This record gives sequence, C-alpha cells and structure tokens, in this order.
Amino acid sequence: MRIAVAQLASPFDEAVADRVARVRGLLADLRDVDLVVLPELWAPGYFAFDRYQDLAEPLDGPLSSEIADWARRLGTHVQAGSLLERDENGRIYNTAMLFGPAGDVLLTYRKVHVFGYQSLESQLLTGGDRADVAVAGWGPVGMTTCYDLRFPELYRLLVDGGAQMFIVPAAWPAARLEHWRLFTRARAVENQVFLVACNAAGSQGEVQLGGHSVVVDPWGRVVAEAGYDEQLLLVDVDLESVAATRADFPVLDDRKLSVRATFR
Repeated sequence: MRIAVAQLASPFDEAVADRVARVRGLLADLRDVDLVVLPELWAPGYFAFDRYQDLAEPLDGPLSSEIADWARRLGTHVQAGSLLERDENGRIYNTAMLFGPAGDVLLTYRKVHVFGYQSLESQLLTGGDRADVAVAGWGPVGMTTCYDLRFPELYRLLVDGGAQMFIVPAAWPAARLEHWRLFTRARAVENQVFLVACNAAGSQGEVQLGGHSVVVDPWGRVVAEAGYDEQLLLVDVDLESVAATRADFPVLDDRKLSVRATFR
C-alpha cells in the first residue's frame, strides 16, 4: 500500500479556514494512495488553547464533513489527524477519525492521555476511555494520539484487538524530538506492527514543533522519515510483512499474562 503522510504547519497568523483550504489543495492531486494521514489538531493548532472552546464541534460538524468529502474525492482512506470534538454535554475531546473511501467513518478515538506538562490540554479537554481496532481496506488498524506514545500498555490493547498498524497523529515539540524517535520505533518493534506517525511542523506561538513524521516497520526499522519543515511524505509498505515478522520471530506468543507481583 502507499501512504501519504502530510506533515503540516499550523501558524497562529493563518486563519483556520485558510489552512483548511490550503490542505485541501495540497491533497487534491494525490493519486493511487491508499491512506492519507494528518497531524494532531492541525486545523485549530494544538497550542491555540484560547480557541479550543470556539473551534470545538460535534463529530458530524463542518471540519469532519469536509475531510469526509476529501476521502470521497480521492477515493481513499483519510486519517483526519485529530479535531476538537464537543459532545452533547459540552465536554471537549481531542478526537482522531479515520474515514473510508466512501466518506464513511471507520474509526474514532478520543485521546486517552491528555497532556499537562507546559500544556493546557488536560485542563481544557476530557480524556477518552477506550481504544478500538477497525478493519480498513488494507487490514486491521488502531489509532492513538501524540502523548499516548509514552504509555505502552495502550498499544498492547490494540494488538490484542488484532491491529497490524498503528496510526499516530501528533503535535510533538522539537525539544523532545529524541523521545519521539525512540517511542515510535519502540511501539512498532515491541508489537510487531507498522507504525505511521504524522507530526506537526513549524512554530505555534513560542513552541517549535518537531516534525520528523515517520513510518516504522515491524522490525523497528525506519522506512521513511520527514525533516523539520512542512512536507508530504509518500511511503510504500508491504503489510504482509507483519504476519511474516510475527511468524519468523514469534515474540508475541511468548507473552506471560499471568505473572503476579508482590510489593512490600
């Protein structure tokens, strides 16, 4: 399959409507792509905390409807990065969405681990409480978001659900870029999956984003990696190598789930 990883910048001086139109144009000429992946909260900008309330919308709101139309026009799967979802009780979530080629919603994921360090996300948003796996056109896939990379148990749940690919939209700062590189490879190799991680680029206020969106294979090898700047990364992967890797080196079969610990 061919994956288009759209590493985007979301500068504060660019209107949201202008950014959405710009990304629409960026993707318009894509052909023969099986999956498009966008960054975390790319439309509002992750660090635009003062705009979260104004820009949150229901899951069937204008932004998700726009991205569903992109999926239909391109005839491909589009992972929408994440958006600010407001539920019927007024709670706001950082929600990732995966659309099928018909514009239908295949999977949603409310970010479980909302971030608090030098961030207002944990004060403004509600964390999710579930992680699901969907069968897309190429196989079973699960989604997480950014800070979730630091919590490996979440990815074990997705593997237990049958996932062969993880998609991770992010707004990971450049200050912790080496952590990003470490965790993306670790989550792939320890679960023997493909991991597609799309990070934000550029600056948002005083924060420099890390870029370096990456695709990692089930052996933990980096298939492709972007740089710091905005970039459309096109990557070909062979998903049959997931089953081949697990058969050749069946580490997941050796998991011990009945271990007990005593703490004194």
